Amino acid sequence: MNKKDILELKRRYKKEACTFTKLCGCYVNSEKEKLVEFKETFFNIPDVELHKYLDISKKVLSGGVGNNLLELNFPTDENFENDKQNFLMRLKGSALKDDVLLREFYDSIIVNFDYAENYLILVFHDVYDVMTKTSDNIKLDESEESYEYIMCAICPVSKSKPGLGYFDTEQKIKARIRDWVVGVPTIGFVYPGFIDRSSDVNAIMYYTKNAKDPHPELMENTLGCLSKQTSTIQKETFQSIVKSTISSDDEISEKVFIDIQENLNTMIEEHKELYEGTTITPIVLSKDKVKDLLIDSGVSEEATKKIEESYEMSFGEDLPLAENLVDSKLIKANAHKKKEEQLIKQVESLENKLEAVSNNTEVKDVVDINDDVESSDDENFEELNQKNYDVVLHVKPSILSKIKTEVIDGQRCIVVPINDDEQATINGMEDML
Repeated sequence: MNKKDILELKRRYKKEACTFTKLCGCYVNSEKEKLVEFKETFFNIPDVELHKYLDISKKVLSGGVGNNLLELNFPTDENFENDKQNFLMRLKGSALKDDVLLREFYDSIIVNFDYAENYLILVFHDVYDVMTKTSDNIKLDESEESYEYIMCAICPVSKSKPGLGYFDTEQKIKARIRDWVVGVPTIGFVYPGFIDRSSDVNAIMYYTKNAKDPHPELMENTLGCLSKQTSTIQKETFQSIVKSTISSDDEISEKVFIDIQENLNTMIEEHKELYEGTTITPIVLSKDKVKDLLIDSGVSEEATKKIEESYEMSFGEDLPLAENLVDSKLIKANAHKKKEEQLIKQVESLENKLEAVSNNTEVKDVVDINDDVESSDDENFEELNQKNYDVVLHVKPSILSKIKTEVIDGQRCIVVPINDDEQATINGMEDML
């Protein structure tokens, strides 16, 4: 199943291109009771309602492949048969004209669907003449195949929100009447699958609005397929396996998991570069590949073995694609964090350099002497005095480190701290202090 095939079907769900023949429905309450059943020739439905039904049909083919859209397959017995598959074939072949088959289908959903509120089951029938395409995707005016299929949408029905409204006949603003509103589908499917622009009776295109709750009970008990995890569930399962095994310390396990995620992302990027310009086959993350990934990420041998065992137990033969286990948000957030840490280090380095320059400048402002200050020789002092300094201080080395500059009343000043027991003179005059 690929996005290109899905879009080809989805583009047709508008009035001028749609070829739906029948629409059937069953309204079920929270007590699993059928309240209404109906059957309509699709183009006899009033336009306002018809467009709403078309919107619902589009939703059944929306979302990401592998997450909201899953390709389900049928297990077979020793005679290569599956009762549920045979039933769906008969339902499709009846073009939704057989009421007995329809009721049996509704009953199967009602019994198996784990949902506590009201909902509406909708079933569409369609026959699509798949036009032949050339290698450069130009359509020819001839049909390659008639793709006959049924589409099912299970839509929640809930009361509208309370609020105020204007009542024209009474010319009053008052509380609106809360009525029952059909929402967008939470679950849906198309059978047979439309794979590589052709009908595949061994596949179902399955839709779930909530990737964390795909209702596997419907996959198995109503459709008779092997249940399949969404990429969201696979991602969360993998994360749980790794973190719970690595360490009980959340900070340590998070750091290791981020390293694994980055290495996994690098593996995928390198794979894409290697096969650039060709049809890329996604990486299936086998147990051996998981082992290599963990070792490259510095995970201990003991933890690696435990993760391998849990991984095999959780996924079995339905191994996830590597790209399904990459948490792009986590990788992006970590890259942003690294940039912030790098900027903080750069700022600290600059501040240290500025502080060093500032300290050096203060000493220069006080006196431009090194060894000269250590000498009390009058001759050396005279040499300093003859230079173009307006202020020359001659202090003992023990005082030098205490000298600083400050701005006092808007004027930059040299401050020389003096203890009570210390002597000082300016230009030989003690009275000035």
